[in-house]
Amino acid sequence: MLEKIKSPNEVRKLSNKELKELAFEVRKRIIEVTAKNGGHVAPSLGTTDLTIALLKMYNPLKDRIIWDVGHQSYAYKILTERNDRFDTLRQYNGISGFNNIFESKYDAFGVGHASTSISAALGIAIAREKLNKEGRSIAIIGDGALTGGISFEGLNQAGHLQKDMLVILNDNNMSISKNVGALQAYLTNILVSRSYNSLRNVIWKFVQFFPDHLRRRTIMSARKLEENIINTLAPNIIFEDLGFKYIGPVDGHDIPRMVKIFRKIKKNLSGPVFMHVVTKKGKGYEHAEDNAPRFHGLGPYEIKTGKSVKNKLSTYSTIFGDVLCSIAEKNKKIMAITAAMKNGTGLTQFAEKFPDRFFDVGIAEQHAVTFAGGLAVQGLKPFVAIYSTFMQRAYDQLIHDIALQKLPVVFCLDRAGLVGADGATHHGAFDISYLNSIPNLVVMAPANAEEFSAMLRFAENYNQGPIVIRYARGTADFINKKITPLKLGKFELQQKGSKYAIIAIGKAFQIAMEVEKMLKRKFPELDFYLINARFSKPLDEILLGELDQNIDKIFTIEENSIIGGFGSQIKNFYVNSSTNVYSYGIPDKFIPHGDVKKLKELIETTPEQIFKKISNLIK
Repeated sequence: MLEKIKSPNEVRKLSNKELKELAFEVRKRIIEVTAKNGGHVAPSLGTTDLTIALLKMYNPLKDRIIWDVGHQSYAYKILTERNDRFDTLRQYNGISGFNNIFESKYDAFGVGHASTSISAALGIAIAREKLNKEGRSIAIIGDGALTGGISFEGLNQAGHLQKDMLVILNDNNMSISKNVGALQAYLTNILVSRSYNSLRNVIWKFVQFFPDHLRRRTIMSARKLEENIINTLAPNIIFEDLGFKYIGPVDGHDIPRMVKIFRKIKKNLSGPVFMHVVTKKGKGYEHAEDNAPRFHGLGPYEIKTGKSVKNKLSTYSTIFGDVLCSIAEKNKKIMAITAAMKNGTGLTQFAEKFPDRFFDVGIAEQHAVTFAGGLAVQGLKPFVAIYSTFMQRAYDQLIHDIALQKLPVVFCLDRAGLVGADGATHHGAFDISYLNSIPNLVVMAPANAEEFSAMLRFAENYNQGPIVIRYARGTADFINKKITPLKLGKFELQQKGSKYAIIAIGKAFQIAMEVEKMLKRKFPELDFYLINARFSKPLDEILLGELDQNIDKIFTIEENSIIGGFGSQIKNFYVNSSTNVYSYGIPDKFIPHGDVKKLKELIETTPEQIFKKISNLIK
């Protein structure tokens, strides 16, 4: 059946039975492709039925559908003229893992970070009204994303303006890790309302005594009564007080039921509507249902067993979790904070060992940063683990609530640099650039596993202000060598030379070492300075000053934007010098998704490409 669906228009022609069959085939397609390519398996399996029900009742070119987190939209991609290319999911020049307005006319708004759909949908709704266009804007927001402050800002204005729009809350009790907080407890209360469930059981037991020929009609009537009971007894007042008409909770896997509700909304309801849909993350694939956090996003896996294809090696995330636990054993002031990323940042072990010192604040990075400031101002030592790309959301708090007050908070920015298949919305390409300009802030980046451990221990004992440690996604390189205790702003001079110097920071130092070997083979008469910077801020001005006496050219390498990045810092240091600085890093553009090696070739930062450029300059 799936092969016959060439456009979403054909979904609207299917019967209820055919819709269920289609859901089965779509799930099968998602599992087959993600097993090969990796991806966000559980989120999209959970929203497959909801997607089909939406496309049954709405025209996505007229009724604009905005997915809050694009990793829930694989089924939507498949059914909106991208099934023939779905095998290329997350591959270079292939289908993006998120919604992208440049990829398809059916993608109404680009997404990647959470909590944005309501604001975007409201803007689309008002624009449609101004332009006299028909249709309704529809925002699908996950329950985890609803904890983000911007989602409530959108709800607040949407309720005030009373424009035609539909907000669908996909409630699966999960964002990436298990949801936390008062809002989640509130949503749970809706589902487990004692008075509602008690009455529901009585009604359904009563129905069983009806004659067979009346049972079908009676069940239909009972379902309508059930909906009225929920709306009467469930604590939905928060959404109604914000100006929305509340509908739910609705079984997000009952396609016929959702289709009927969507039909009623289109026909009878105007203004903002809030529909509460309950789904199961990973629905239809037992391994994803049993371990939804792991199957939120992962690499290739075996369909039959659910096991990852690649062997698990030590990553910067696992090292972070192990070292922080070791530090916390002796230092009772250590606190760990994450924004709905306990598993991804490596804090699962810490949460189990020190539950009273671990805080998952949900998808609320701004709150996480200022909350950490409150802990620090009272003498505690918070370590805040956030992906580099998500830290961008808390830039104001980092400046005003932390750096301005010189609070000793440690920010551990995972996924710095290129992250591969998740693409432009998730590359940690800008952190050095946006951090270097902040006073009182120390910025560090490890070149290997041992150095990362040393930086974490350095940060534990540094109390003159905040520290940021940015580190790469994936496997950490071990050098099997003890790192001497770090000194603030001190670079590591690995090799002395003359005339030319290569300075790199973070994981880019691995590239620098390879480049130096290639250069030495080509120019055996030359000796190159090889320097592992370690610090982007402050710089080692003593070492840089010594280089200025006998260096002609300096080559910097980083996995960050060259605009305002580490290389820019070095160039600024030598602005009044005759020393020439050439920088290699991420160019001034957004980098697409794909294999990291391929992406480095695309931006010309492989060891071979940098070697060739430097060779030409030396000639």
